[in-house]
Amino acid sequence: MKKTGIAKNMAQGIIGRKLGMTQVFRDNAKAEAVTAIEAGPCTVAQVKTAAKEGYNAAQLGFSEAKRLKSPQRGHLKELGQFKYLREFRTDDKAIKVGKKIDVSLFMAGDLVDITGISKGKGFAGVVKRHHFAGGPKTHGQSDRHRAPGSIGATTSPGRVLKGKRMAGHMGNSRVTARHLEVIEADPARNLLLVKGAVPGAKNGLLLIRKSGGGASESPSL
Repeated sequence: MKKTGIAKNMAQGIIGRKLGMTQVFRDNAKAEAVTAIEAGPCTVAQVKTAAKEGYNAAQLGFSEAKRLKSPQRGHLKELGQFKYLREFRTDDKAIKVGKKIDVSLFMAGDLVDITGISKGKGFAGVVKRHHFAGGPKTHGQSDRHRAPGSIGATTSPGRVLKGKRMAGHMGNSRVTARHLEVIEADPARNLLLVKGAVPGAKNGLLLIRKSGGGASESPSL
């Protein structure tokens, strides 16, 4: 697919929404599981520079919001009402406020990193959460099948070490799937097909950026 978009040589990423999974057939008739993503179009809402903010980045707006608070309206001015604002690091001097960035930023064969919020699973034990093997199933161990076992020593160090893998809240955390292949990029439909699964549930917000492109998104999704 020929790459002919307004986003060429601009920001290395785009905001999208997970539509779901399907399958496509390659030229060799092999079926490939893909994730369909509504990617963009995004509008550059702000350009941050090292001289003023201490780093270079482009703030993108995505998805129309029904209403905005007064500070948000003042920040966006006449650019539109965006539900999501996210940053992507970039050193491109050609990026200007108001520019549109669409899925033509990518082309078939590109590798991308996709960040999303994983599905929440609630409270889970160590077998489900950390894939522990569990205790023995015989020799009188009738209540140890899914137990974590010992979680520490006695006198030394006399406490449970920080970071110990234990039962707790599973999922609902920021996850990045790296080096996923772009199968198809369709600017006419704002559609991006990526090989394999990506983090999050249907309609979840995604940050898509080129792998190894030197771009990084803002800390919060």
